[in-house]
Amino acid sequence: MESHSHDYHIDIPGTTVFDGRMAMKGYALNKMCYDFNRAENREAFKADPEGWMEKYGLRDAQRQAIRDNDILAMIEEGGNIYYLAKLAGIFKLSVQDVGGLQTGRTTEEFKQFLASQA
Repeated sequence: MESHSHDYHIDIPGTTVFDGRMAMKGYALNKMCYDFNRAENREAFKADPEGWMEKYGLRDAQRQAIRDNDILAMIEEGGNIYYLAKLAGIFKLSVQDVGGLQTGRTTEEFKQFLASQA
């Protein structure tokens, strides 16, 4: 029986595809964000973001993306939007704000786009 490799990467221009490679790249970032499901962890992060990032072993590029409040860079660094939503909330960004960033729209334009798709 012949073995087939399923090691491929989908290239969608302008889109960061969250696949196995990106899951591995973003594991520490996503683990940290998952822990933001608890309010006390969100508060601890706000009190000491550098210490919190150190605790989870984030890579330099991930730390810089967080310092810059740059959700798109976090996605490029392996962040999964479902986990990043909690971190975005700490930055006072809604899921619609992030959707606008991802699509090059303002939040209001993104909301109108979503409404037009219904």
